[in-house]
Amino acid sequence: MLRWGRLLRPPGRGDPAPGGAPGRPLRTTAPLSSDIFGELGPGLGRLARTLKAQLPTSGGWTPPGTPPGPRPPEEADVVVVGGGVVGWSVAYWLKALEGRRHGMRVLVVERDPTYSRASTVLSVGGIRQQFSLPENIRMSRFSASFLRNINQHLGVPNEPPIDIQFQPSGYLFLAPPQGAAGLEASVRLQREEGARVALLSPSQLKAKFPWIETEDVAVASYGLEDEGWFDPWTLLNAFRRKATSLGVHSCSGEVRAFVTTAEDVMPPQGPAPATARIKYVHIHMPDSLEYQPVACAIVVNAAGAWAGELLEAAGLPGGLCQPPVPIQPRKRYVYSWHCPDGPGFSCPLLVDTTGTYFRRDGIAGNYLGGMSPPEEEEPDPSDLSVDHDFFQEQVWPRLARRVPAFASLRPRGAWAGYYDHNAFDRNGVLGPHHKLENLFFAAGFSGHGLQHAPAAGRAVAELLVKGRYESLDLRRLGWRRLVEGEALEEDGVV
Repeated sequence: MLRWGRLLRPPGRGDPAPGGAPGRPLRTTAPLSSDIFGELGPGLGRLARTLKAQLPTSGGWTPPGTPPGPRPPEEADVVVVGGGVVGWSVAYWLKALEGRRHGMRVLVVERDPTYSRASTVLSVGGIRQQFSLPENIRMSRFSASFLRNINQHLGVPNEPPIDIQFQPSGYLFLAPPQGAAGLEASVRLQREEGARVALLSPSQLKAKFPWIETEDVAVASYGLEDEGWFDPWTLLNAFRRKATSLGVHSCSGEVRAFVTTAEDVMPPQGPAPATARIKYVHIHMPDSLEYQPVACAIVVNAAGAWAGELLEAAGLPGGLCQPPVPIQPRKRYVYSWHCPDGPGFSCPLLVDTTGTYFRRDGIAGNYLGGMSPPEEEEPDPSDLSVDHDFFQEQVWPRLARRVPAFASLRPRGAWAGYYDHNAFDRNGVLGPHHKLENLFFAAGFSGHGLQHAPAAGRAVAELLVKGRYESLDLRRLGWRRLVEGEALEEDGVV
């Protein structure tokens, strides 16, 4: 029978024996260390490692029941609610623009640290210049430049360079006869803003993309530069990694309540104040009944599809939240399919006259696409289940009419994600709330938040740090239009 410390076999000539010189027998009184785990046999070794992992150490033993991740601090200068790409962009730009190192404590709060339901990582990752609103075109141009030079902005010393896997394939918008004038007007505006976009007649369209059926197409617009798609997860992590390296704090939790100055000045039966400030946010810890009050000077609502829901949280006087935030979650399906005879490497992201869209996914005959349903057929956003019949009955027939090769496509899979839909005019809401003085918004982008995140994050950070917009004038995207009922309609929402 083997004894503790006895080798399973004598070391051969030149074999180093643990605890001694080559060829020297192992000492039977060797101290217990991690090396012994390998000598216990596979079963006992696994048990020993498991027990060791549960022992308190100087580094990171977590008592059972303790919420995962770092706890929120007791105070922060800026609390960013929402850790998607927009929230992390705001946090990054705040630190990049601050006047002195470590001069501002920024906290990002994300309730889904796995990002399993996050709009950012469930999108198809597109960026385009083709919008009908000048502000959206300018944000796209800013973001395209940012992504082109991403390592200059988000690179971290001694870390690998960032590769967002950008695919430079333009967007191709098709317009029917009744939509031709609107598309041509949008292209004129895009060109005035510096975007390179071509107008194609049906014959030119067919010559460039022979696989397209041009029936009912009056004109098409095709992006020649700074359009395509990239990996959303890589961009999110790049923002998060860089912001963290600059000193941004983060925590897992959910903001469910606020404490405002309205409670200080409003008698129980008296009139509500005209304005108020947020003093504390209550961050509820995951899998726990605990919450941490965090004193703050500024709150940024970057909660995406739940930005409207956030302003229904406890502690915010109802009268100060009028008009209500018109941002709500809308569920959108993304389907994938295989078609070996489909469009090749030059395939753009095509937006059909019917609203159906698709793009290639790699170069092996795989594609992604979908379509926004009619307003009256919006699916229930309470979960991310996928309606596969919607593809069979609504999306596939439209795809096959536009690209005949898709008549024989083979579905591969699908997922669902969220749009932070602005029901007022389908454009982002940026800047300060009109009654809650220290609450700022960066939400409601209605499907183009990922591509506009670099520009929107910088814009909000400029307001907070410098008191004004400097890079882009985005004042028209502020709260005033909601209060006065002046919608900024965007025709290019997909």
